[in-house]
Amino acid sequence: MQNSDRQGRIIIIDTYAWIEYFKGSEEGEKAKRFIEGQFELCTPSIVIAELSDKYRRERIMDWDARNRFIKLKTKILSLDENIADKAGALKQNLRKTYKDTGLADAIILAHSIDKNGSILTGDKHLRNSNNAIDLSIR
Repeated sequence: MQNSDRQGRIIIIDTYAWIEYFKGSEEGEKAKRFIEGQFELCTPSIVIAELSDKYRRERIMDWDARNRFIKLKTKILSLDENIADKAGALKQNLRKTYKDTGLADAIILAHSIDKNGSILTGDKHLRNSNNAIDLSIR
């Protein structure tokens, strides 16, 4: 789809997309068009947990500023019982293709299905989903 075809669409931003966006990589430049565009943006709370872990583990000092930016720019999606149950089933399905699929990937996918949105990602576990916007440079 062209970017103009996605106007008004809900974009679920996954961990991969945020990491590349903040790094300013080539994939991050692709993500920037969506993050700074005119889209309804959502970030699952599990993504906040993954980013918090990564930036603290790697001692990246501006996590608080990045976290504030994410909260200002996107709606944070909470994990509820419906999404949790959907994610459990989705993980089993994803594992048929990718044995190392994590629960976080399934939660992100469940949110995107629930919101009828597209996932902004480059993650190998999600980029081939029907609703993925693939950022990966191959």
